[in-house]
Amino acid sequence: MSTRFFIPLLLAGLLGAGQSAARVSDVTDPGLPRQLPEAGPVDVQWDDPGKFTDITHSRNRWEARRGDWVRQIAQYIRSRAEKRLAPGERLEVTLHDIRRAGDYEPWHGPRDDSIRYVRDIYPPRMTLSFQLTGSDGRVIAQGERKLTDLAFMTNTALPGNTDALRYEKRLVDDWLRKEFKSAAI
Repeated sequence: MSTRFFIPLLLAGLLGAGQSAARVSDVTDPGLPRQLPEAGPVDVQWDDPGKFTDITHSRNRWEARRGDWVRQIAQYIRSRAEKRLAPGERLEVTLHDIRRAGDYEPWHGPRDDSIRYVRDIYPPRMTLSFQLTGSDGRVIAQGERKLTDLAFMTNTALPGNTDALRYEKRLVDDWLRKEFKSAAI
């Protein structure tokens, strides 16, 4: 094969590979699963993220859809809840709505329209339902909870915590601590 044909072919291949690697995930992609794979005593699933308040009421819906933040929150719920369950207990959690802390403020200009501003007027909120069953299969507790932390900016946080979901994770921790008081971790 001559270099005259090889170089354009190589460049086209590299360009195509770069585009597929640079593809940004979208939490509303209908091809993505709506639950974590079954593993352990905690199952977490979620409704269509495209209907979550974080996307439907965002000032930059395209930016709000980016990433895998729903799955990350679900994994966090699983990892933290597992530590609070007694042997044999099972917990099923369904996320119905999420509104992450902060919002986009496009009036700062086109260079800043993808920046999520975290201010006290944009508190994190979450709506979920759960069912806790005992080792005998009987329902111990169930219900729907609307979680919010209006004082999320004044609550103490670990210095240097740069996790983009730190406020939502604290919301989950507060719920688990209140809901499962008797469990010791």
